Amino acid sequence: MELELAGAELKAVLNRLRRAQGQISGVIRMIEEGRDCEEVVTQLAAASRALDRAGFAIIAAGLQRCMADIESGRRNGEDGEEIRTRLEKLFLSLA
Repeated sequence: MELELAGAELKAVLNRLRRAQGQISGVIRMIEEGRDCEEVVTQLAAASRALDRAGFAIIAAGLQRCMADIESGRRNGEDGEEIRTRLEKLFLSLA
């Protein structure tokens, strides 16, 4: 499956990933500075949510493509169960 996102979708995903990147840099800096544990965990949770949202946005935008791949896979002889298992693993990777 290739990742195909429209301009607006791609921009939103990239913005979320950049936000997460900044938050992770902030967490590293906070730890190096010996900041309060609660502040560090709060920032780390925000970075985790940003990564999750980016992943879910990619899956949501790519779901239509995945469905097309299922149909073409069936036409190319790929077993429907194999395709379902592959998609399930993809979704579970973000769970």
